[in-house]
Amino acid sequence: MKTVFVFITCATVLFSCRSTVLDIEKRAVQDTIERHLDAVANRDINHLKGTIPEKGQLLLILPGQEILNTTEAFLDYHLEWFEDNSWTFESKIIHVQAGAFFGMAVVEVLYKEPDRDGKPYFNRMIVSYDFEKQNGKWVVIKDHASSIEQSNSL
Repeated sequence: MKTVFVFITCATVLFSCRSTVLDIEKRAVQDTIERHLDAVANRDINHLKGTIPEKGQLLLILPGQEILNTTEAFLDYHLEWFEDNSWTFESKIIHVQAGAFFGMAVVEVLYKEPDRDGKPYFNRMIVSYDFEKQNGKWVVIKDHASSIEQSNSL
């Protein structure tokens, strides 16, 4: 009976510790996605660099485009996009989940341009982000956007 009690106590402590660790990882992923979204909304390439791998694979999947699959291509795309000061980017984090080494977030984004081909434009999207813990730091390793609703007039 004493052995069963010790086993249950140890199992409870281990589960409790695991839950606490996963809560800490979830908060770290939450912080990373918040910094990432803020960097995009503010067209801040230096802060964006702090949320992605320094080099290597990073997938960017956008509607109607071929997949970009490197950090360099991701940054080149964003550098060009950030040159345009007319658009706005509003985001709402819907879900965040994390394990010990991988995490994910789902975000609703409303992207607007005041003039695209002579008309206001908006694109409401759901964007999923995958994260990997690299060298003790959470980074975005996949950005996959799906359009939900878009139009050429507001």
